[in-house]
Amino acid sequence: MKSDIQIARETQLKDIREVAESINIPADAVKLYGNHMAKIDVNLLKEKGKEGKLILVSAITPTKAGIGKTTVSIGLALGLNKIGKKAIVALREPSLGPCFGMKGGAAGGGYAQVLPMEKINLHFTGDFHAITSANNMIAALLDNYAYQNRNNENGLSRIVWKRVLDVNDRSLRNILTGLGGISNGIPTEAGFDITPASEIMAILCLATDMDDLRRRIDNILLGYKKDGTPFTVKDLGVGGAITVLLMDAIDPNLVQTTEGTPAFIHGGPFANIAHGCNSVIATKMAMKFGEYTVTEAGFGADLGGEKFFDIKCRQAGLQPALTVLVATAQALKMHGGKDQTELKEPDPSAIRRGFSNMDKHVSNLRKFGQSVVICINRFPTDTDEEIDTIRQHCEDMDLPFAINNAFTEGGEGAVDLANIVVDTIKNKPSCPLAYLYETKENIKSKVTSITREIYGASAVEFESSAMKKLKQLEELGYDKYPVCIAKTQYSFTSDPKKVGAPSGFILKVHDIVVNTGAEMIIVIMGDIMRMPGLPKVPSAEHIDIVNGNIEGLS
Repeated sequence: MKSDIQIARETQLKDIREVAESINIPADAVKLYGNHMAKIDVNLLKEKGKEGKLILVSAITPTKAGIGKTTVSIGLALGLNKIGKKAIVALREPSLGPCFGMKGGAAGGGYAQVLPMEKINLHFTGDFHAITSANNMIAALLDNYAYQNRNNENGLSRIVWKRVLDVNDRSLRNILTGLGGISNGIPTEAGFDITPASEIMAILCLATDMDDLRRRIDNILLGYKKDGTPFTVKDLGVGGAITVLLMDAIDPNLVQTTEGTPAFIHGGPFANIAHGCNSVIATKMAMKFGEYTVTEAGFGADLGGEKFFDIKCRQAGLQPALTVLVATAQALKMHGGKDQTELKEPDPSAIRRGFSNMDKHVSNLRKFGQSVVICINRFPTDTDEEIDTIRQHCEDMDLPFAINNAFTEGGEGAVDLANIVVDTIKNKPSCPLAYLYETKENIKSKVTSITREIYGASAVEFESSAMKKLKQLEELGYDKYPVCIAKTQYSFTSDPKKVGAPSGFILKVHDIVVNTGAEMIIVIMGDIMRMPGLPKVPSAEHIDIVNGNIEGLS
């Protein structure tokens, strides 16, 4: 089989204006970035009309190689179009950190890709750079304010805002700034997060229009005054300037799949350290112009899925018609205790043991009222016996089941999945969305609900420093936001090695960060880092340009 980049390079792309016209987007709303990428004017959402059906693609707990959610999402959109439905896929933008680190690109794979994949995986339309610049502009202006007011009553006692960079760089997690004398600023302990963890990223992805973007930016908590009261971007007086930096970034990006299907790709928060969903604006734009919108939430249904429902859908008023839960034979074998080095070896018994993980995710999704379809993302090493084992289990659990072969066959390989999805939405759609908790509950209650109901923990413990922050947030009235759990994506527990569906364990909270602009509370568990590091052999070592063509990008 050809590599992803070979397939991408050999695909004849349509002019993006033709793609936009195919879903009735007005020509004057298309802002071109070359012939194959465009931004679509966000103001189109002001025109109300009928919205298409929303389909979430989530997954069981993934292996370190992933589960293929993006490939399935793109494949489903291709399959829906093959059976005559007007479907649009809405995805997150890739981050340079993982792309040059361990995970590689995030534009799908094989014959189920979004294109031009090289540009999407690299600088794209500059959204990540705009977010990084806006975040760090706030940091520079804030440091200047602290410096200029260091000796008067308007000074700050503590700064909580961090800088960001879209690179995996462990050396920047904790740093000292302002060294070298007072003319260089005030010596301060500081640090960097990766750009997908920036609150500006979350704000861009949750904002509904330019006015809402500005409101959220003004509300960002930057630190505390000497009297202990909060200090925000509005207090700094630079909300307008920061919004200006994001004027282009707020417009969603339109590209196409390997079969010319329209694709909106906009925003890219990670699900293990942020809320893990593409922008509300892109999702609503796809729903406005499509009969079906296929979107995804990062990692498994416990991390990305829960946040999609409790944060994104709650804030945006979205009602998913169905959730597709993606699994692979290899992931099921991993959860059945098979060694990571032996996952390609046939072992139906390990698959049976691994069903506990899939069943837990199904149970979790049903708590939100979701109708669930199981999709097996098939690999060449999967045997018919293994697939039949999974099919039989789904029949026993009364779960609709389909195989995705879009990686090798494009839309034809997802026709069965598309038909089952359409039939299930018609005859057994999801119930009205039921949230896991009410936002009016206190922080501890909300965290407890998530850890017990979604992860299966018997208890949650707060370290003393986290408990101190929790009480401060409650005193300031910042406790009524949804909760965003930051933890490992590889286990229901905080230990990535504990596979399957453990229960009765304790989850520990070691930090709490409030995003008053994004309107959510980030609760950090285990050893999760908001600035990832690089592996021993980064993907960057395999990326090169040869005869004018990019190689090694996948």
